[in-house]
Amino acid sequence: MNTDHHRIRRRVLFGTGAAGLLGAVGFAAFAAPGANAQAVEPDIDATDEWGARTPNGTNPVIAGSPSKLIVHHTVAPNVEDFSREQAHAHAKWVQDLHMDDNGWRDTGYNFIVSRGGWITEGTTGSLDALQSGERFIQGIHTSGQNTQALGISNEGSYHDGAEPPAAQWDALVAVCAFACDQYAIPSSEIYGHMDFNSTQCPGIFHDRLPELREAVEAARN
Repeated sequence: MNTDHHRIRRRVLFGTGAAGLLGAVGFAAFAAPGANAQAVEPDIDATDEWGARTPNGTNPVIAGSPSKLIVHHTVAPNVEDFSREQAHAHAKWVQDLHMDDNGWRDTGYNFIVSRGGWITEGTTGSLDALQSGERFIQGIHTSGQNTQALGISNEGSYHDGAEPPAAQWDALVAVCAFACDQYAIPSSEIYGHMDFNSTQCPGIFHDRLPELREAVEAARN
């Protein structure tokens, strides 16, 4: 198994050690817990970093903030390669699936969290929009919710009791916390795909939504 010790970069490690333990890193400053603390911005590899294709058409830009986050899984194999290279290969696999098989304009998810804890931008433009906090990109992830929600997916298949690796869970918490802070979304407004459509997605992540909401709230304070 490739454990790739650099996979946890600017993230706080949640539930894996003493409170406040930091991953190996590179962020300018970290606010100590308190009334003015904010979630740490995690490293996210933009589409040009992992070699994404050009979208077929324009990804719509929506002014303002989404009202919720929706969690997914990609139903890819649960690989034991936790490297950054695997995260990039997986991002390409998802984009090819969505554009070539589904006929979509781009990757449907705004962001994807790998099993090794690497975060990649999905729908082109989502990272710049997130960092601005003033707009978001319309993804193609949840029927009836794409103009209202940010879609965050997880590499792997999480049916039949499969559990996400700790690094993946930590990264999911981190990106959700940062997105909630940037867009002033309550931590309670994190849902699973099956809350809106007839699907088994996101598998075990749906059962763990209460835990995810609590972890996200803790990361924001």
